[in-house]
Amino acid sequence: MRWTELTMRLLITGGAGFIGSNFIHYLLKKYPRYQIINLDKLTYFGNLDNLKDIKTSHYKFVKGDISDAKLVRKIAKNVNGILNFAAETHVDRSIINADDFIRTDILGTKNLLEAVKEFKITRYLQISTDEVYGSLARGKASEEFPLAPNNPYSASKTGGDLMVRAYYRTFNLPILITRSSNNFGPYQYPEKLIPLFITNILEGKKVPLYGDGKNVRDWIYVEDNCAAIDLVFHRGKIGEIYNIGGDNPRTNLEITKSILKALGRDEKMIQYVKDRPGHDRRYALDSAKIRTLGWKPQYKFPEAMKLTIEWYKNNENWWKKIKSGQYLQYYKRQYGQR
Repeated sequence: MRWTELTMRLLITGGAGFIGSNFIHYLLKKYPRYQIINLDKLTYFGNLDNLKDIKTSHYKFVKGDISDAKLVRKIAKNVNGILNFAAETHVDRSIINADDFIRTDILGTKNLLEAVKEFKITRYLQISTDEVYGSLARGKASEEFPLAPNNPYSASKTGGDLMVRAYYRTFNLPILITRSSNNFGPYQYPEKLIPLFITNILEGKKVPLYGDGKNVRDWIYVEDNCAAIDLVFHRGKIGEIYNIGGDNPRTNLEITKSILKALGRDEKMIQYVKDRPGHDRRYALDSAKIRTLGWKPQYKFPEAMKLTIEWYKNNENWWKKIKSGQYLQYYKRQYGQR
C-alpha cells in the first residue's frame, strides 16, 4: 500500500498522556491532512488539557479502554495504522497494585493485535521502554539484549512486547516496537521526577530524592522521541525493534542539582527518602540501529532542560490544577471514573 496524507487514518491509543499528546501535536503539525483518532480511557494521568489547542476536524477523541475488545474492534476497523502509547507507567503505583498494569499493558495490547489481524491493518507500532532490559552494571543494551524486568511495571511492558513479537511470528503481522529512554518535556504528569521537582521548587517545597540519588537514567527530550517514533512508523523495517536513546546519562542527583541551580535554589531543598523496592540502578540504550534510518537527537540536554523548566513556569494553571486534585474531580464529573 502506498500511503498519502489523504489516505492515512491512524488510531493513537493513550494520546491524552504525556508522550502520546506530544506525538499528536507533532504529527498534526507535520502531516496536517492525517486523520487521527485518539483513544484514551482518561485515567489520572490522561489529560485533555494537553490537546485543547487542537482545532482541526482531522482529529477526534474517543474515551475508552484498550482492554475493551469490542470497542477496539469498532474503532480499529476504520483505520490503517495503530500506534499504541496506552500504558500504565508509574513504577511506584505498580508496586502497590499491578492489576491495571497487566490489564492495559498486556491484555490491551493483545486486543489491538487481534484488530490488526482481523482488519489487515497496514502497520502497528508498540511504544515501549528501556526498562524492559533491567538494570545494567555497565555498557548499553542493544535490541538483542536479554529482557530482565525488575518491577511489575517493566514486567507488564515486557509482556506486551512479547505479545507483539508472538503475533508477528505466529500471524506475520506488520509490527514494530520502539524502546525509548526516560522522556521529559511539556505535559508530563507531575509525579515523575523532573516535573515533580520543578513544580515542587516553584511551590517552595522540598524535593524527595530516593536513596543516595545515584541511580542513572538516559534522558531524551520528548520531541526527539516523537521524531524517532514518526521515522520508525513510516520507514522502519517490519518485525524490528528500535531503541531510542538520548545519550544523556545523568544520576538523579545530577538532575536534581541542575533543576535547583536553574531555579536559583540550593541543595537544602533536597529531602532524601527511603529507596523504593526493586529500584534499578542504571539504564543505558544503544541507539545505533535507529541512527541508520537517519535519526539523531536535535536537542542537547541543557537546552531541553531549559525549555522544560520554562514550560512549567509558564503553565502553572496546567500543573497546579493537577496537583490540587481539581483535574481529577472535573473529569470524574464529566466522564466518570472507570
